[in-house]
Amino acid sequence: MIKAKLCFKEALVLATNQHSIKRSRDVLRPAPVTSFFSLVVSGSIVGAITGLIVSIFRWIIDHAMKALMVIYPQMAQHPLYLIPYIILTVVIIWLLNKIMQAEPIDLVGSGVPQIQEILRGQHRMNAKDVLWRRFVGGLLAICPGLFLGREGPCIQMGACVGQILGEGFHLSTKQKRFLMESGIAAGLSAAFSAPLAGVIFLVEEITFKFRPRKCMAALAAAISADLVTVAFFGVHPCLYLPLQADLPASAYSWLILVGVIIGVLAFCYQYTLLNLHWWFSKLPLPQKYHKAIPLLLVIPIGLWNARVLGGSHGFILYLTKLPATVPLSNLLVIFLIFLALRFVFSMISYGSTVPGGIFMPLLVLGALIGGIIGIVMINHHLIPATCFLNLIVITMAAYFGAVEGTPFTALTLLTEMVGSIEQILPMVLLTFIAYLTCNVLGGRPIHAALREEMTFEGA
Repeated sequence: MIKAKLCFKEALVLATNQHSIKRSRDVLRPAPVTSFFSLVVSGSIVGAITGLIVSIFRWIIDHAMKALMVIYPQMAQHPLYLIPYIILTVVIIWLLNKIMQAEPIDLVGSGVPQIQEILRGQHRMNAKDVLWRRFVGGLLAICPGLFLGREGPCIQMGACVGQILGEGFHLSTKQKRFLMESGIAAGLSAAFSAPLAGVIFLVEEITFKFRPRKCMAALAAAISADLVTVAFFGVHPCLYLPLQADLPASAYSWLILVGVIIGVLAFCYQYTLLNLHWWFSKLPLPQKYHKAIPLLLVIPIGLWNARVLGGSHGFILYLTKLPATVPLSNLLVIFLIFLALRFVFSMISYGSTVPGGIFMPLLVLGALIGGIIGIVMINHHLIPATCFLNLIVITMAAYFGAVEGTPFTALTLLTEMVGSIEQILPMVLLTFIAYLTCNVLGGRPIHAALREEMTFEGA
């Protein structure tokens, strides 16, 4: 009898356990169509529109830079051509003042601090007005050759696209915010053909939150934007730099010292940039005429060497080819001159309150610093000459990551831009040391610091 009862209890427990075991149909259930799928679709639409706008923006800038390579040598040979060019520059200054007059706070600089403030609920913008003014104003500032990046305007234009669609479909505040965030990721993705960097920048610099579903939807926006750029520029990475060799293991210990140097230089960049408005305020000129300073000063620079002009990825490619044509002893002097010129004039360009970003100018400065350090290390037999390009690539990431305060964005962006992950370990090491050094000195994420400098109207 007792045995029968025990058997019955065991059978009952076994039956209960079998009933509680879940099968795949109990676990795998499709997500509601109204949630994740709608986020992906709406993000993709924002990305496609942003990709088209940014592609046209990039195409015009690229062809303007090519035109300057023809125009400046002609003006150097025929000085009389300078007269109509200076008149054209004066017209550009007048147009910039007219365009920026209606929305001055939203059109100054890169536009990233403004977007940060909007998403914090502390500022509003007229997206339709800002979109076309940022597009035209950015072209007027960048195409003459100022040392400004295209990515800031692209990010803000992407946010404008998201806001316009959100307002057009009368979406909730939460949904409009999501579309703006998708536009931000799409804007950076289209600017550099770097979809992963677009999403990581959104998390690391803008929202400071990783939410898988929203990040995947933002990735959909970044991918669709990048797919549009493929139609304009092809599938080639926008700064393709094939590395010929790996850094030797013996050079890794020196990267710690190099990282500290880059971190100090990054802090110097931040310190100088954050003083620009104060310095410009001391000039005996009304603020609306500050734009004339870089737009007129860029002319003698272009007459000296038109390749120096612009943001500019073309100049970085030019630097990588110099060792094949210039003796190493002279190369160091050339790089030092370029570094001083690029640093000073990028500050003058940005400080004059014209529309334009700092991402690409930072990468150029990082490339120059890497080139200088590479030459020194090659001369002291610390690395082989075949690793010169390696130093340029990893130093771009380290300098960018330290100044921007976004090491993950820097690593992802450079990997996507140059089309290589072969030197990811030294790149991570150098970026980490540079970022840490800049922070120890008191550095901050640069766009957050710039946002504090600006005076915004309330939301």
